[in-house]
Amino acid sequence: MDLELGGKVAVIGGGSRGIGSYIAHALGAEGCRVVLTARDAGQVKEAVSVLNAKGIEAAGVSVDVTDADSGERISQFARDSFGGFDIYVGNAGGNRRKSFADTTDQDWLDLLNLNLLSHLRVARSAVSEMRSGGGGAIVFISSVFGREAGGPGLSLYNTSKSAMISAAKIMAIELAGEGIRVNCVAPGSIRFPGGSWDRRCIEQPDAMAKFVEANIPLGRFGTAEEVANVVAFLSSPRASLVTGTCINVDGGQSRSLI
Repeated sequence: MDLELGGKVAVIGGGSRGIGSYIAHALGAEGCRVVLTARDAGQVKEAVSVLNAKGIEAAGVSVDVTDADSGERISQFARDSFGGFDIYVGNAGGNRRKSFADTTDQDWLDLLNLNLLSHLRVARSAVSEMRSGGGGAIVFISSVFGREAGGPGLSLYNTSKSAMISAAKIMAIELAGEGIRVNCVAPGSIRFPGGSWDRRCIEQPDAMAKFVEANIPLGRFGTAEEVANVVAFLSSPRASLVTGTCINVDGGQSRSLI
């Protein structure tokens, strides 16, 4: 299926490594010109070089998305590089695992800024850009634990990822009339080289086999390519009726009915 993404410009936050990198390659393979953002300038430069070597038009900028001006800086870079952009994928994020009673105000401010506000500030700037271009697509990378309980120690992560899904739903309603679609993707346990699940599988193969058996009905970890494929679809005109939703990419790991 042709996703009709040829010539579109996609900005991928946290696009220099991990799932973000796979998303950049998937969109680039479909004909998108790609803008990568990440904090580490060296990683951004290397990631852009890899994309360019595959014949994908790409540019990258070192930005800390937790900075208040990051949205406008990213938008300006995309305008300078490719004349604007049509797609924003919010992928940057992290975790700080601790019991709720041990969390501090600073923990909450830091994680909400990284996992939620960073994406909203870039999305606000993206909306302005997409309005002038006649529409676009925004995809936030949430988590299976944004849709259901993640267990002890994950109050910070769960809350920030759930809030992202909630914000996307309201954004989708407000922006529908302007041709801007907003969706979330909720990855489950995804294994890719260098990732946390990959390290655990190497260090604790028996424990991870038991984890998969108990938690993932499809019987294996997901791949970053599988997440990227869903993001590419949601970013494309082929998903023209899909907005305000959150799609699990988890092999059946989630247990929620919604």
